[in-house]
Amino acid sequence: MKIAQVTLRFDAPGGVETNVREVARLLKASGEDVTVYASDLYDEARWDRRDHYAPVVDGVPVRRFPVRKRLVPGLTMPMMVGLMDALSESGSDVLHAHSHRYGHVLETAAVAERRGIPLVVTTHYHPADHREPAWKRGMLRLQDVGFGATAYRIARALVVETEREAGLVREFAPADRIRVIPPGIDLARWCAPGREDPPPGLPPEYFLFFGRVASNKGVPSLVEAIARLPAAARRPLVLMGPDWGERAAIEERARALGVEREVVFLGHVEPLESARAVVRGARALVLPSEWEAFGLVLLIAMAVGTPIVATAVGGVPEVLDRGRAGLLVPYGDGPALTEALRQVIEDPESARGRVRAGRERVLQFDWSVAAERHRALYREVVGS
Repeated sequence: MKIAQVTLRFDAPGGVETNVREVARLLKASGEDVTVYASDLYDEARWDRRDHYAPVVDGVPVRRFPVRKRLVPGLTMPMMVGLMDALSESGSDVLHAHSHRYGHVLETAAVAERRGIPLVVTTHYHPADHREPAWKRGMLRLQDVGFGATAYRIARALVVETEREAGLVREFAPADRIRVIPPGIDLARWCAPGREDPPPGLPPEYFLFFGRVASNKGVPSLVEAIARLPAAARRPLVLMGPDWGERAAIEERARALGVEREVVFLGHVEPLESARAVVRGARALVLPSEWEAFGLVLLIAMAVGTPIVATAVGGVPEVLDRGRAGLLVPYGDGPALTEALRQVIEDPESARGRVRAGRERVLQFDWSVAAERHRALYREVVGS
């Protein structure tokens, strides 16, 4: 089967990017003909475009296209120049586009309709940020409805990662086409014992945030929670992941609270073994996000045996088995977040119980399972 995976960014940090890379890698290794179509954009926040990408990643050929901002009143919707011609000439049996409210999804859908090629879309849906002005939330909702009436009507299947995401997408897209396929983790690599060389500068004990340091991740609230902890429970906060324009504001907030020495920025950490060492050494992984469609870093923490504190948003409660595999707190409830961090330090036995539950639960989330479910879906839509 010839499969085209279409995504804005590839071979770059991020949950969508990891999803595409792992599924494409495993399908290619099992004999499927997979090509990834992506833009030259590396960092969307900084609009960082690059031209020195590898033409093959994990055995999968990658075709790159220049990306341009196409303005929609007050919003941007990146489009890939040349993508439609390339997909039209690809001879693909199935087109699989990733993300929601992005131009490449509309481009892929147009090709699918014109050429009669089955289309699959994985939405990776994110509702409008509540901090956005009302006019912008309204525009985003119009985009939701617009995609539901166009690209999602053309798609033969819509993939979501959790039942929570399915419920949200069902509000504007055909419900009978929605399929829940959770993402995964490379259990063999994340669980493997072996030499680990953590990056320099790590404190002896610390709380960890792992992910993009972006505006919707709730990092300022985490800094405030650290500042409220009593001295006996306070630990430094380590931030591991690329900065999406928030570092200066976070540092300013930490200075105002008098904890600037207790906030450590590591940036993006490679290789995997070094990142694994950082996660394994943390007293807790903390994910205080305003929204997470799934939260792949939760699986990483469960695999390596690190306690978890996370906001009960999006798909997070499903991933953490409604709190059995990690502490859940309401988003925006600063005192509750502080109390959860304190509990991790002062009640290690309860933390160990949740770690055991997480280690058992994560066994069902392997990328090989996700890849096989995608293969079955492709065969279904091609056969239909």
